[in-house]
Amino acid sequence: MSNTRVGTIKACRRAYLAPATGGQVALLHVKEGDSVKQNQLLLEVWNKDLKVQVKLQEAQIRANRASAEQACQLAAGAEREAGRLLRLQKIGHVVSDEEVDNKATDARAKRAACNAAVEIISVTQASRDAVQAAVERTLIVAPFDGTVAEINAELGEVITPSPPGIPTLPAIDLLDVSCLYVSAPIDEVDAPQIKIGMSACVSLDAFTDKRCSGTVSRIAPYVLEKEKQARTVDVEVKLTDPNDLKGLLPGYSADIEVLLSSKADALRVPAEAVLENNKVLLMQADGLLTEQSFKPGLVNWNTIEVLSGLKLGDNVVLSVGREGVVAGAYARKQK
Repeated sequence: MSNTRVGTIKACRRAYLAPATGGQVALLHVKEGDSVKQNQLLLEVWNKDLKVQVKLQEAQIRANRASAEQACQLAAGAEREAGRLLRLQKIGHVVSDEEVDNKATDARAKRAACNAAVEIISVTQASRDAVQAAVERTLIVAPFDGTVAEINAELGEVITPSPPGIPTLPAIDLLDVSCLYVSAPIDEVDAPQIKIGMSACVSLDAFTDKRCSGTVSRIAPYVLEKEKQARTVDVEVKLTDPNDLKGLLPGYSADIEVLLSSKADALRVPAEAVLENNKVLLMQADGLLTEQSFKPGLVNWNTIEVLSGLKLGDNVVLSVGREGVVAGAYARKQK
């Protein structure tokens, strides 16, 4: 096993949400603990003036469409009239070139007016879209299905976007708890042995049983260096068994054990009994405590494999932290 330091249960996705524009909170559509769907409206900043402008632009679009329809109908009629005069002239009817030219010019002018009216519709639609975008900047919608973890805004409160470089509390903190993972630091000396896809167990202070359906899903591509701490690499483990996910909440503290290799039958000693430099105290038949070195093998949180130096049946002392429990002292077994 390779063990990590204390880590944290995290949601697979988390979003700190705030409106793109500041203003007074007009509507809160959710409360803390609510489950929401993707694109669901969560919060709305006062925007009645913008919504009125959207309606005004939509009315203008309808009016421009009617004007364009009229202009294009007139253009089509003028084109038909010009075409009839040209055909009459070709079959010998008395129609002057000037009259034909005037009709053709009128038809082209009306077609140009039709095209201009159609372009005005596009301009008005673009104006409407710009105002609609301004409305959307006042809204907070859910980027994914999730649970509202925290709301830092109240009705009537004025909120503003965070200035560059100055973090502020998000209006809404949204978590996706449909999948959870553990993020924990591991000593840099152990990091090269860890590979993505390795099996792992998770131990939590809040629960007694280990949860061993985990797999290593990410290994940070850099080493963290914190003051007064060893250099570490962050490792992430995802739990895949639904039973292992039951009862877990983001924020729980957790430890990770990554399975590097395993042995079905191995001689091992409790980790709590091991002294510095891989030594243990043995109690001899007469009660004398003696110090014995051993060669360690595989290690996890609880036990250390013994490759040599100890044998099955040796009486290993567990209470090495008690006063007077040292080599050369005499002891007796507790019943």
